[in-house]
Amino acid sequence: MYGGFGIAVRALATHKLRTALAMLGVFLGALALTGVTHVSKAMSLKAELETAKLGPNLLTAAAGKTRFSRSGDVRFGRTVTTFTLADAQTLIATVPQVQAGAPYIIATMPVRYQRTATTAQIVATTPEYAHVRSVAPATGRFLTQAETDARAKVCVLGRAVAVKLFGTPEAAVGQTVFFYRAGLQVVGVMEEKGSDLSGTDQDDQVFVPITTYMRRMSNQDFISGVYMTLHDARDEAAAKRAAEALLRQRHGISDSRQDDFTVLSAKDAAALRTQALDLVWTLGVMSSSISFMVGGLGILSIMILMVRSRRLEIGVRRAVGARRKAIVLQFLLEAALMSGTGGLLGVLGALLCVTGVYRVGDFPYVYDAPLIAMASGASVLSGILAGAYPAWKASRVEVLTVLHSHGM
Repeated sequence: MYGGFGIAVRALATHKLRTALAMLGVFLGALALTGVTHVSKAMSLKAELETAKLGPNLLTAAAGKTRFSRSGDVRFGRTVTTFTLADAQTLIATVPQVQAGAPYIIATMPVRYQRTATTAQIVATTPEYAHVRSVAPATGRFLTQAETDARAKVCVLGRAVAVKLFGTPEAAVGQTVFFYRAGLQVVGVMEEKGSDLSGTDQDDQVFVPITTYMRRMSNQDFISGVYMTLHDARDEAAAKRAAEALLRQRHGISDSRQDDFTVLSAKDAAALRTQALDLVWTLGVMSSSISFMVGGLGILSIMILMVRSRRLEIGVRRAVGARRKAIVLQFLLEAALMSGTGGLLGVLGALLCVTGVYRVGDFPYVYDAPLIAMASGASVLSGILAGAYPAWKASRVEVLTVLHSHGM
């Protein structure tokens, strides 16, 4: 076996350029298959983690037509003023699948402390928001019901906002920040959360009591929507139907008119992102399959050339007792060595590339051993299949004809 391996290495080394070109297709196939499957798995895992960030079993009823793009980002339609605080409270109280809920208003405002200012997303909400969205303050506390009832001038800063205004989150608690002329006391700073599945940076938000915002900061009677957490994930479809029916009734929407609201879940966004990932995975598998086919054809062509150029070697080996099976195995070994080397280099290159993608894109580090083994096995298999015909041709070389043609 060692002798056969040595012969294979010397034979491939004799035709370095041909060997390299033949290996290129297998290299690209293994690179594409390993890279695409790993990135797809990492993106799927990231989508699951981001879905969890939105809150457990989360259902959202929002004013206007709100949709998720294929990338998972939220796309808002025109501003609608028909969604009221009473609508949110009725949904929370009457939809049986809802465990808890938090009405909210989303706005963007400049926030200032002394001479330092930044722009942040304002989230006017109730104390239940912390439970519904699975968030908690790292320093200080969150809003209370007493503050909401009293329209208190308090707020809770996202970590990024606190760092921009005060340098450290701890320095923010107890200070007063201004939204235009409205001064609110900071009672807490939220833990670091990063971006959620909708693309919102949860660290760049400021939380205020919804009553404070509606009466002291904007003087408005409508809200942006309500976050609701369900008793069970299996209740999602029934809860969506119940919420839609209730809102249509309260808003007086006839059967012929479109909704002026959107009811969606975190899973809706995850489903769209999964569809996009499935498309990427399919295209990656198709491209890797084409590359493997091209690599197989390259190996087939070079093995045929090698059989023709080594007819004397084959004849001599047969003359000294080598069986046809040994000749077949020799050329299959050379084809497998060629494709296996190309595949191994492709897998290693893909792992280096995806590691860079994980680092730059802030993806979880996913390395799937079965997928790596599958890509390596596919590489070797493509070589064996491509080398089968040349190996068979080599075993059929007529010994006497070859020796006679070389004067032996």
